[in-house]
Amino acid sequence: MKKYGILNSEIAKIVDDLGHTDQVCIGDLGLPVPAGTKKIDLAVKHGLPSFQEILDNYLENVLVEKVYLAEEIKTENAEQLEAIRKKLPQSVKIIFVSHEELKLMNNTVRAVIRTGENTPYSNIILQSGVAL
Repeated sequence: MKKYGILNSEIAKIVDDLGHTDQVCIGDLGLPVPAGTKKIDLAVKHGLPSFQEILDNYLENVLVEKVYLAEEIKTENAEQLEAIRKKLPQSVKIIFVSHEELKLMNNTVRAVIRTGENTPYSNIILQSGVAL
């Protein structure tokens, strides 16, 4: 049995296969997942697991160079945005796009990880960096 790292086998497989610039989305309960995009559903009930718990685990295990967030998070969920900013290394570039554009971007991500988060615009696309 795996002792450390990402224990969810579906997420672990996605992470193990990531290359430079590959993207994964961590989303809230309401984020639609496009047909054809892999959906890993972790939601158990409202708020469980939280967006932040899944983001923490992902960032512990994946080198991220860039993230995409909905512009709307700035006004509709500033607390979530602040928590995200505190977790990201200074070197990670944050790009804001409209929520509609972020949803369209999910057509090309490797997977969408659905959390139980039920606060608005708690969605992030994380782009993998390269370890030198």
